Amino acid sequence: MMHLTIEEQISIDQPAGIRAHFTRLTRKFASEHDAQHRMMECLGEMIWRSQKNGLPPDGEAYLDCVRRAAG
Repeated sequence: MMHLTIEEQISIDQPAGIRAHFTRLTRKFASEHDAQHRMMECLGEMIWRSQKNGLPPDGEAYLDCVRRAAG
């Protein structure tokens, strides 16, 4: 299910800029699949924090995590 979520985000570039970060991650890891898995780690962390703290998902924290991963 997370693969579909990531693919949808990339296809519509939402959150804004996610497609560019995906492109950088793909170059960094030399694989779209590996890039998606790195993004999934960020997405999972954001969801976990949201549930743990009883707060809405923090899209900016997610995007920041992906941005850091892409270097």
